[in-house]
Amino acid sequence: MSNSLTLFDVAQRGMSAQLVRMNAAASNIANAGSISSSEQGAYRPIRAVFAEQFDRATGLATVQVQSIQRENAKAIREHNPGHPLADENGDIWRTPVDENTEMVEMLESARQYQNLVEALSTAKQLMIETMRLK
Repeated sequence: MSNSLTLFDVAQRGMSAQLVRMNAAASNIANAGSISSSEQGAYRPIRAVFAEQFDRATGLATVQVQSIQRENAKAIREHNPGHPLADENGDIWRTPVDENTEMVEMLESARQYQNLVEALSTAKQLMIETMRLK
């Protein structure tokens, strides 16, 4: 890394990563009820993949979103010959999104985000108190 990390850099990167994580879960929830006419066309849940970055100068580690990847979950086949998207066998394909899992993912990322906001708020307050002492 060219510049040394500060507490604010670490928190900002963590908050950005949690926002990506939350958006991925929101996208999965938004597509939870989707149906396709083929197994290949069915929506697959997405996940953010994180990588750690270590700054040797400061000894601080931070996170970076390395990629967004589709899960390898199998689409759910349902026999419904009356559905307009049914294939020649009368099957439709539902997305394999578990809405409860996605809600837990959103709540966890929101908590992590809030923890980082609290850490920044505490650091700011400590800086203000330090400046008052001078």
